[in-house]
Amino acid sequence: GLQAKEVMSKFGLSRMKPVASALILSTVVGLSGCSFAPLQWPWQSSQTVNSPGALREQGDADGKADASLPVLSELADSGIKVASAEELAACVKASGLDDELMKLADSTNFGTRESVDDWGRTLKASPELIVLHETVISEPATVNLFQTPHPRDEDQVSYHMLIATDGARLRIVPDQNRAYGSGMSAFGDATQRRQPGRVGSINNVALHVSLVTPVDGRGNTDAHSGYTNAQYRSLAAQVLLWQAKYGIPLTRVTTHAAVDRSRTRYDPRSFRWDRFDPHYQEFAGLCGFERFDNAQAGL
Repeated sequence: GLQAKEVMSKFGLSRMKPVASALILSTVVGLSGCSFAPLQWPWQSSQTVNSPGALREQGDADGKADASLPVLSELADSGIKVASAEELAACVKASGLDDELMKLADSTNFGTRESVDDWGRTLKASPELIVLHETVISEPATVNLFQTPHPRDEDQVSYHMLIATDGARLRIVPDQNRAYGSGMSAFGDATQRRQPGRVGSINNVALHVSLVTPVDGRGNTDAHSGYTNAQYRSLAAQVLLWQAKYGIPLTRVTTHAAVDRSRTRYDPRSFRWDRFDPHYQEFAGLCGFERFDNAQAGL
């Protein structure tokens, strides 16, 4: 991401009053840099596929890794049976969810899930992870940011969905597209580097959902007052629906702080799993989707 002085100069913040410039700076730093950046990444050593949850690695036609290429480490199939369209519809009804509100991002702020990299290797290109975020700025400001064209890669950012303070679900990017929620990122060792000169990222296989931050958290603070019960409830239902649709176990539901490898992201601040879990367990029981809570450290 940009250094503070570069951000100040780039956005003309040095000419503004300190309070105003600090607020804008925190917004830019908090939400920028989530698409790919032209940096190098120290790649991991090879892994052995020896269990359903192990990393899947690809090499040449003989099955040997090509030392001249960056390692491609991907998650193995979860093995969990996905739900039918009828089961998903019944779950939505049982959960009492309102319809999604369409607030689609500008086309520059999301992309295609790529199935082949620049070296001709097949990539996994369907959702396998769910990543939790927070907006840092207000709901209107976040929607405006996503709906503003950003031709430059370094300015592009988006999530698939926002969860408003009243629990409303705002659709930003369709599931089938790649949202720019995590730039330099990995889930354990699993990441994809699709092009030369680019960092590894999980965006191609991730679903990104963000909680709208409360007023007292709209800045570069370590914590804030937290999220509403309505947000936790809608988030739990949405996470379960995504799990059921794509066969994602609960152990692959994570946070931006956990997958970030730039060491600059730590959201969602003040998130409480103990406030999320009761709603999740309730909806899993209502929908008959208990199998997606694998309740263990790994598959």
